[in-house]
Parts: sequence; C-alpha cells; structure tokens
Amino acid sequence: MTIWTTRPETTNDITAIRDINLAAFPTSGEADLVDALRADPEVWIDGLSMVTEGSEGSEGSEGSEGSDGTLVGHALLTRCLVDGAPALALAPCAVRPSAQRTGAGSAAIRAALDTARSMGENLVLVLGHSDYYPRFGFTPASGFGIRAPFEVPDEAMMAMALDDTRPVPTGTIQYPAAFGV
Repeated sequence: MTIWTTRPETTNDITAIRDINLAAFPTSGEADLVDALRADPEVWIDGLSMVTEGSEGSEGSEGSEGSDGTLVGHALLTRCLVDGAPALALAPCAVRPSAQRTGAGSAAIRAALDTARSMGENLVLVLGHSDYYPRFGFTPASGFGIRAPFEVPDEAMMAMALDDTRPVPTGTIQYPAAFGV
C-alpha cells in the first residue's frame, strides 16, 4: 500500500508539477495556467502549491508509481477575490493517470486546505465535479451568495469557509488574469 505524503512545492518541483498537469489533462492549458499563476506575485501564495509523493507502506507497493518519492499529485490555491474581498481559488488539481483514484489528489487538496486554514485564509472556491469536491466540505457557492463571472451549473461552482465563525464575502468571483475570464 502506498502512503501518500504531501508538502509545499519547491523550485526543484516545478518541472515535475508541469509534467503531472501535462499527463493528467488532454491539453497544456492547466500546466500553462500553473506557470502563469506562479509568475504573478499578486496571486501566488508561497506554501499553497502542494505536491503528493508516495512512501512504502506496511503492505509494500513494489513498482507503484510514487512509492519511490516521485511526485504524482498537485493541488494549487491562489488568490482570487469576491467583490474585492480576498478568497482562494482551488485550481488546478492534477494526478498522474497511473496514480489516479488512489487518494493522491485528495491528499494534496486536504494539505492545501489545512495550510490555508493555518495561514488565516477563510474562503476557498472551486469549479469542479459536484460528486468529488463535497467530500472536502465544498457546497454550492450560491448558498454563500457567491457567483461565477460566467455561466456555470450551480452545483459545479462550489465554496467552503475554512472558519465558520468568520463572515464570508458575497458577490461575484474575480479570478486572476491567468484564468482568462
């Protein structure tokens, strides 16, 4: 069994992160997005780009990708705004195809959310599969009075407050320029 470990990216991981995104998606769009976000000091937050690597578990995982410390997953949180108030966008999340459905992506997402919470962040937004992201605590953003700046199915635009004792801004999401929206 592979035990997934997570950590913030380092400069030595940049090529591997690009490779993960190129392997996980049919075009270079997500890999290019990560590179563009990393280059924007207004939206990049050190420590919120998480990678997943594997280590040998008690049952062994001879030959499992990632079991040798190879990076197999990535999750990125960057600054966005909701009517001018700070929030985070979770995008993209990627896992090498050979390690998909093994928990590698979930590990990276949970680590990124935990780190964001520890940094005092509160609101995280994601546009994604409504059958996947609720496991982390995401619910439709419309329930918070938050909407995307483009047409999207209500169940796909999701939000999560990391501290439910703090207020959450309402209004329209303003994505970083790199998103092209």
